[in-house]
Parts: sequence; C-alpha cells; structure tokens
Amino acid sequence: MNAPAPAGSTTATGRDFEELWQNAPSAHLLLGDDGLVQAVNATFTAWTGHTPAAALGTPFAQLLPAGDRILWTTRCVAQLTATGRVAEVSVQVRGADGARHPVLMSASRVTTAAGPEVRITLVDAQQRRRYEQELLSARRSAEERAAQIAEAEAGLQALVHRDSLTGLLNRPGLRRALNTRLTAPGGTGPDDAVPTVLFIDLDGFKTVNDDLGHAVGDQLLQVLGARLTAAARAGAAVARFAGDEFVVLDDLPPSAAPAVAERLLAALAEPVELAGVEVVPTASIGIAAALPGAPDEAGATAELLLRRADTAMYRAKAQGRGRWAAHQPGDSDPATDRLTLLEQLRVALRDGELRVHYQPRVHAATGRTAGVEALVRWQHPTRGLLPPSAFIDAAEDSGLIRELGAWVLQEAVEQVVRWDRAGGDAAGLHVSVNLSARQLAETGLADRVAGVLARAGLPAARLVLEITETALMSSPELALRTLEQLGAVGVDLAVDDFGTGYSSFTYLKQFPVDELKIDRSFVAGLTTGVGDRAIVASCVHLAHAMGMIAVAEGVETAEQRDALVELGCDQLQGYLFDRPQPADVLFPPLPVGVA
Repeated sequence: MNAPAPAGSTTATGRDFEELWQNAPSAHLLLGDDGLVQAVNATFTAWTGHTPAAALGTPFAQLLPAGDRILWTTRCVAQLTATGRVAEVSVQVRGADGARHPVLMSASRVTTAAGPEVRITLVDAQQRRRYEQELLSARRSAEERAAQIAEAEAGLQALVHRDSLTGLLNRPGLRRALNTRLTAPGGTGPDDAVPTVLFIDLDGFKTVNDDLGHAVGDQLLQVLGARLTAAARAGAAVARFAGDEFVVLDDLPPSAAPAVAERLLAALAEPVELAGVEVVPTASIGIAAALPGAPDEAGATAELLLRRADTAMYRAKAQGRGRWAAHQPGDSDPATDRLTLLEQLRVALRDGELRVHYQPRVHAATGRTAGVEALVRWQHPTRGLLPPSAFIDAAEDSGLIRELGAWVLQEAVEQVVRWDRAGGDAAGLHVSVNLSARQLAETGLADRVAGVLARAGLPAARLVLEITETALMSSPELALRTLEQLGAVGVDLAVDDFGTGYSSFTYLKQFPVDELKIDRSFVAGLTTGVGDRAIVASCVHLAHAMGMIAVAEGVETAEQRDALVELGCDQLQGYLFDRPQPADVLFPPLPVGVA
C-alpha cells in the first residue's frame, strides 16, 4: 500500500506527495483501524531494517518492546479513540535485528474514503537532541553577538559627545545641547533669559604649539577648558568646538551677556606656567543670542547662532586681543548671503562651473587603492575654487541639492567608466558618492540611480552611496525604505560621519548598510586621547559585529594609520594618502599605446 494521498490530488501531485512521504526525515507508518501496519515509508525501513513486505500486516504493537507495547495498547489507543490524537511520547522501536531505536512518537486517527486509519510519525530522538543542541548553540551565538553590539553602543553613547582631551562637550554634543535649548519651553536662567552663544577663540595659540610643542599646547587647552567651566554659570554648557575654539552656551538675559564675556576673558587671562615658561593667554569672544520678538528669531537654529557668534568673534579679534563683540544687525547677514550664494550656484550648474575631485580610499592592510570618493568643488569666477562646505548647506536647505547631486552622480559614474576604458591603476575601482537628506527623500531615487548605471554601463556593485547619520535620522522609516530599494539595485551603502549622532544606533541594525565610515573628528584625536581611541575601537567592533567594513576618514599621519591598522580598521582615507584631486591629476592619462 502506498502513502496516503492528499485530498483532491491529481496524479502528478499524488506522485509528488508519495516521493515526499517516502523520503521524509521522519519515519511514517499507516495503520488500519485494527492496528495492523498497512504502509511504511523508506525512512522507517532505513532506520529499522523492516522491509515493507515484512512490516505489512504486522500489529504495530509487536514493533515495540514489552513496556512500550503496554503503553501503546492501554494509553495511546484509548487516547486516539477519545481525542483522535496522541502528542509526542518517548518510546523505542525494535529493528529487524532486535536493536532498539529511541524515537519520539506521535499519532493521529483520521477517517478516509477507505475507512478509519491511524497515522504514526516517529522522530529520531538522538537527531532531535542534536537539532536542539544546534539551535541552542545558534541562540547563544546570537545572544553573544547582540551583547557585543549592545556593549559597543553603550560605550559610544558614553563617549561620542565628549572631547577626549578636555572632557568638555565636543561639536556634536554642543549642537545637541543648543538644539535642546532652542526647542525647550523654558531655560535654566531668569524669566527674560534666552539661549546665548559665546564663541571663544584663543589669541596666538599657534605660537604656543610652534614654540613649545603640541603636547604643551594640549596642556594649555586642558587648563583653559577647566577655567571656562569654573567661570561659567552652573547651568551653562561648555564645549571645545574645534582646535583652539571653545563655546559657552547659557540662558542669559540680553543685558547680562557682556558681563559673562568679561568674566570669561578675565578667567582665561590668568598666567599659566607650562614647560617652565609663563604663558598669558588671551581670547576673543563673539556673542549671539536668540532674541525674543525679532522677526528672524522664530526659526533660529543652532547653526545660525553659531555662525553669528563666529562672525562677531572675528569682529572682536579685529579690534585687538582680549575683547568681545556681540552680533549686530549690520553684521553680514547669513540669510542675505545665502540668497546671493544660491543664485550664483544656479548659474554655476548652468554654466559648467562645478568640478568633481576624487580622493582615494586604501586597504589598511596593504595600502593599495580600493576606490575613490567623488567630492564636488565649485570653480567660482571671483572667489576661486570653493570646497563643498562653502555651498552644500545652502544647496541642501533650498532643495538645489537634488540637481547638484544628480550631476555629481552622473559625472562620477561616467568618470569611472572612462578610467576602465583607459586601463591602468584606476581601472576597476569603486566610486563613492554622497547622498543628502533631501536626495534620500526623493521618490524614484533608486530607479534614477539604476538608470545612470545602465546608461554608463557600470556594474551597480562598483558604486557606493554614502549617507550621513543626520540624513538617516531625519526620517528613519523613509530612509529604511529608500535604502532597501537602493540595495535591490545592487549598489553598496555606507553610513558617513559615523559617531556624530548616537540616536541612530538603535536603527543601524535595521538599515541594509555595507560600510561604516568613522568620523574624522575621532580619528584626529586617535593618538592623543584615550577617549577617541575607545570610540574608534568601538566603531570598528560594531561594524564587524554587524557584518560591515569599517572605513576611517581624515587620516593625516602615519601614527593615525598605524593605530587604525592595529584596531582592525578595513579601509583608510585622508590627506596621508592623497588630497582630493581632479581625475587627470589623481590618475594621469597613460601615454598613447600604453594600456
């Protein structure tokens, strides 16, 4: 007798079911209502040695040892009669050679057109235990990996917003604190207090570094950072913004800011003895406040206040050392400047003033070039060659970034194809192109990327699209959908400037990301600060735990390179290897006839 055919089966499906039944990983028997074996599958024969001919017509109970036979006839048969089912029970089945095979038995009673029948399933108990052990091992491995990721995230959460040298807030930490104050319903100061930025730049700090050395310069920064913390109000936030620049953020009445600036200047001006030399520090301070009632303050942003304070600081520095200045309406207005800049940028796109430069990325282990990153430049007719920092923010805010980004993508992809055709060292390289938050939100972005690749004839796997943490977190759900669509095209995806936005860590494991690019601010302090080294190590560990490669940006010294290699970073990028260059400078054309 063959296997029980599924209801409503055709001849073809019946054959398929017969094959599945015969070769199932479990042993199967079919009993008549009288308990006699009517069919067995090939697995049962392989396990026990009972051929179908020998098994047919045998009472099922006779295939069991005496103890299990009693269990079957007294408990299992009664349960089948009452409920039609026997849950998994542990029994032994006797083989043709008398050997006993431990199995887990389950049974069900069904009624077919031919009458009632009992279907028996036997699972190898030893095999089941092996499966369970493998499953337990896999679960433990997954739990260990999750614990590693959680540990790395916890370390980054503790370190990512602090400057490793001074212990003060760093630039990302300051921006977070400033955004919080700008959006909070109330501050930490008096009722008429407003968020106020005091931007501090040390006077003549380069001379200290040049004359006494960078180690002494670092000591001075630590001393002055501690002085600013002590001189600032208890509710203030103090940050090392960059290099020799500090920021004090506080909620102050507009009339109180000058007195605070004077107090900070006095604290900084106390003499310091370093390496046997007395240094008398001075600084310049620019003040900018989110003034209530001003027409342009309703939408005040962290960047706007920082730019205004920075502008005021330069005005103070122009007046001499140890001075402060507050932002004035007559100062160059960033909003007006931006409108002019955008109009000029539109002309630049139309008239071909934009350029793409390329910076190589190298394999950390070998130093061989792995690919290039495409970086836009603007050949301004009067201001010369402008870096992206001079115009990208304005393009992003205005939406012009879509047109600009599309042009960069097209140009970069076509350049890689030109390199392939020319042969030489540049052939076969990957190219990385940055995507902004606005581009990521574009409908049909994946289709447009696929179209650019198809028209140029470049395999999708040769293109890496880089997205900053900020862009990903502006709308995580939308970003996830777009990244999945881009991943389906076949391009690689990278998280750029990683480490500057902790809020994205919980989403990171959901994004189909291939690369993690460690922000240059952490690489800069890699060999001078324990904190930055810990952050970079955590970033590399997190990337590898999630199956991504780790890329370090801003590598400028051999010491940084060696430290990154030691930490297991996969690829490196920075001035140590090459600055961003035009395509024909980075890879000069081969002489005619050479390929």
